[in-house]
Order: sequence, then structure tokens, then C-alpha cells
Amino acid sequence: MNLELFIARKVHFSKTSADRRVTPPAIRIAIAGIALGLATMLLAVAIVTGFKKEVRNKAVGFGAHIQIANFDSNSSYETNPILVNDSLIADISDFPGVRHVSAYATKPGILKTETDFQGIVLKGVDGRYDWTFFRENLVEGEIFALEPERMATDVLISAYLANLLGLKCGDSFFAYFVQDDVRARKLHISGIYDTGYVDYDKFFVIADLRQVRRLNGWDDEAVSGLEVTIDDFTQLDNVTEQLYFHLVDRKDRMGNTYYVRSIEDLEPMLFNWLNVLDINAVIILVLMMAVAGFAMISGLLIIILERTSMIGVLKALGMANRPVRRVFLHIASFLITKGMLWGNVIGLTFCFLQSRFHLIALDPSNYYLNAVPIDLSFTAWLLINVGTLTVSMLMMLAPSCLITKISPARTIRFE
Repeated sequence: MNLELFIARKVHFSKTSADRRVTPPAIRIAIAGIALGLATMLLAVAIVTGFKKEVRNKAVGFGAHIQIANFDSNSSYETNPILVNDSLIADISDFPGVRHVSAYATKPGILKTETDFQGIVLKGVDGRYDWTFFRENLVEGEIFALEPERMATDVLISAYLANLLGLKCGDSFFAYFVQDDVRARKLHISGIYDTGYVDYDKFFVIADLRQVRRLNGWDDEAVSGLEVTIDDFTQLDNVTEQLYFHLVDRKDRMGNTYYVRSIEDLEPMLFNWLNVLDINAVIILVLMMAVAGFAMISGLLIIILERTSMIGVLKALGMANRPVRRVFLHIASFLITKGMLWGNVIGLTFCFLQSRFHLIALDPSNYYLNAVPIDLSFTAWLLINVGTLTVSMLMMLAPSCLITKISPARTIRFE
């Protein structure tokens, strides 16, 4: 058996009271520092990752990863149309990295009841539309069907609008749209969704694309744009750039140029804010790593001072400084491992409880979410644990150098 490891085990796992006068408090302090530091790092990464993922998914749910619109369109929802056909949609659908393509059109208007009114955006979608996002956030009713032979008057509205205007599933209301003259449409609520993303919930009403075409007087190929969903969000910039160059020289039969933009281009403030969260996570990781490391340093120094006589005896018996240092580094590894075990138990337990029961709630008007989100991948968990173990052990090298300063002649009689 390795001698240094054998001695470290005898010191650390000693059961006699004579050998454990000071060590238990030092061990508890060091283990607590490691455990709290690791638990905090796990929670920080899980919350930041979960928050970014949830908010990003909500933005993508309303606007897809990439939008292809008219180059002459402004940033409002009153858009200039582009003309699309099945061949263009098929071409984009076959593009590398693209998962799904559907057409949309938007029209700003006013939703009016007998007592209230509210500005809205009527977003028309076609039969290719992927309803996954709204189906996951549907709280009442059902998704309306888009039949080829009949234009639907059914719509989806948000719970925010329903509560604000006193509407419920199955009700009808009038929506007014201002052009050269005022046009009114009677629409029927087939379902109510609630994403918690108030910035969009407060005005988006999902309807049949043909409703918007008819309001604008567009033909059957005219749309505000195409929504493109990709397979991997990390490839967003790459796919957007390639799709841009693929369409940059193409025009529709009316001479309109296609304008390709990613969701990050459409929502720069939101994604810049999400990127800032990464800095916060890094600061927390550095601080907690420092807390855990210094807790271990203090614990190891106390153990070294307590075992000064033992160090003197080992040196007097011929053990060199390096093997003696390895004895105490083994002891430090025992403490770090035990602290990491408790840190994982605390951090992962809280992550499970929060993701399952939503113990900590949020105000969606400020945070876009109803509860603190949790998303911790195995890779992130592994990197945090490996990083904590590596940094903590490296920080142990400095206090272990104190052993080289201890003289056997002065310490054999140390009490």
C-alpha cells in the first residue's frame, strides 16, 4: 500500500478522541465551504442556463429562429409583402441546418369589446405552421384547424388579453383595422395561451393567414415573410449568413428582394441582456471557487499545525518533505471529496425541487417567466465538479509548503 495514503487515512479517519482534538471543527469548516461553494455554482449555472433557454425559446416561439421578409419593410408590423411559392419554400426547407419553414403575415389593429379596447397584432399563419410552442402553452380551448377550402375565423389569444378585456374561450369579438378605411372582422376565440412573455402576450392574436391577406388585399402568394426554424441554435449565425447569401441575388416576380434576419437581429436588446447573464455566472463561479479554496486552505493549515509533532517524527524517521506534503494533500483530497459530495446533494436536490414544484416564483412582467427555471446538463455538472476538484487541489499546494519549514528537532517535543 502507498505509505503516504496509508498515513493520510489513519490521520483523517482516526476514531480516537486523542487524535481528534482539533481536526473535527477544521474538517467541518472546510467541508461546509466546499459544499456551499459547489452547491452555489451548480445553482448559478442551472438558473442562468435555464433562464436563457426559456426566454430564448419564447422569443423563438413567437418569431422562429430566422425570418425572411421584404428588404423594403420597416420594423413595424404593417409590412410590405413578398411573393412566395411552393418551390421557394421547398428550396429553403432543403437548405442545410433548416428544420421547418412556414409563411406568416401580420396586421396591426384594435380589439374591441363592449366596454374595453386594446391594440393588437393579428398574426396570420398557414397550414405548414408548427403549433408546438402554442400547444405547450395552451391553457384553455384548442388549436383551431386550417382547412384548405374555408377561411377560419377562429383565433388564439393570450390569457393576458383575455383577462384584460374580460374574454373567455368560445367568445367572439370585433377587431378593427385602419387602412384607407376602417375594416372590421368578427373573430371567434378557439383557445387561450399563456407563455408568460408579456411583451408578446399583450398584443399577439394568432389567426388564419388568409384573414390578413384579405384585409391587405394581397393575392394568394403574398405574405409578410417566412419563418425558418433550424436544428441547432448554436449554428444560428452560420445558417443565417449562408441563407442570406443564398437569397441575396434572388427576387420575387414583383422585383422584391429577400431580407434574411435571425431572431438575434430582430431582438438585439433581449439577446444582449441574456449574454450579460453569462458574465454574472462567471463572477459567481470565480467567487464561489475562491470561497471553497480558502476554506480548504484554512482547514489544511489547522491540520498541519495540529500534526506538527507527527511531521517532525516522520522527518526524523527519514521521510523527505515531498512525501510528507503528499500525506497532507491526500487528507485535503478526502475533505474536498466529502465537501463535493454534500455540495452535489444540496445543489441537485434544490434543482430537482425547483424544476418539479416551482418553489421560487417570478413576476412574468419583469422576468418573462412564472418561476425560476432550471437547466443543468451532465456536461455542465461534470465540468463544475472537475473544475472545483482541480482548482481546490492546486490551491492546496501553497499551504502544504509550510511543511518544508518545520524542523524535526524543534517539533518532536511539540505539545
